[in-house]
Amino acid sequence: MKSFALAALVGLAVASPTPTVDKSDKRTIQKRASITEAANIGFASSNGGTTGGAGGTTTTVTDYASFSEAASADGPAVIVVQGDLTGPGRIRPSSDKTIVGASGGASLTGIGFYVRRVSNVIIRNLAIAKVDADDGDAIGIDGSTNVWVDHVDLSGDLNVGKDDYDGLFDVTHASDWITLSNSVLHDHWKASLVGHSDSNGDEDTGHLTVTYANNRWSNINSRGPSVRFGTVHVYNNAYEHMIDSAINTRLGAQVLVESTTFTDTDKPIIFRDSDETGYVVVNDVDLGGASYDVAEGTLSGSDLPYSYQLAGSGNLESVLAGAGATLTWA
Repeated sequence: MKSFALAALVGLAVASPTPTVDKSDKRTIQKRASITEAANIGFASSNGGTTGGAGGTTTTVTDYASFSEAASADGPAVIVVQGDLTGPGRIRPSSDKTIVGASGGASLTGIGFYVRRVSNVIIRNLAIAKVDADDGDAIGIDGSTNVWVDHVDLSGDLNVGKDDYDGLFDVTHASDWITLSNSVLHDHWKASLVGHSDSNGDEDTGHLTVTYANNRWSNINSRGPSVRFGTVHVYNNAYEHMIDSAINTRLGAQVLVESTTFTDTDKPIIFRDSDETGYVVVNDVDLGGASYDVAEGTLSGSDLPYSYQLAGSGNLESVLAGAGATLTWA
């Protein structure tokens, strides 16, 4: 694994943008895609790549029992979810799986994913809502590598208690090479956590490499994401009405935020809730009139093992128009 050990450069962060890193990636995901497509964006495209179940059998599922059985079976497979499935329940995919919603998207209500101690998993084109905390996160990634989550719609409900639902997209226990892309996260208390505990530094330090690319966050209380120990790249993201706060960097985390906007968000970037600060670098970030005071980091685009394309903070709709479970398959 590439080392991301970076020296901390502590200083006062300001809102003015720094020059855009010249990164180019022409492999932009189009609305029409292939169910066997490999990850082409962010950390999940690195470390040998993420291909999911390509080369395996393709199965269509229409109920929870058959879905759970197909996802947990050994060997590569592509699983197409059709219709609107309801829980409660938890899907635990084994390694080498691609799980996609049928053309136009499929929905899971009360059914989440627990991607635990596996590798090479792809989840795309699904709307996942209202997963009870007893069943974990909407998507929880634990001790796993090379996971691509793309074109999903993740939500909860702010009218319930803040602990009734857990996270929408949580990455824990030294997981690496993870990408969340082209997705919508909305109407939830605690959206996304990278690193589950202040006391887990021995396991997590040097791991938790996560990319958030081309995502829209809306009407969320906090954790957009909250990062402990990790190396996180946020680019081409739009935050709208983050009620308490958005990005929280702590415990030595290095976070790079580029080509991103914050609207109706008083605390776009913070450090709190831990004894040790994390770090941030911003590049072409529109804070919407807010400000932040977080230690200046050292992570730059040239440190990352993948190429990427910045839309520019004034042009995000060009990449966010198709975010969510909007794919149709070629």
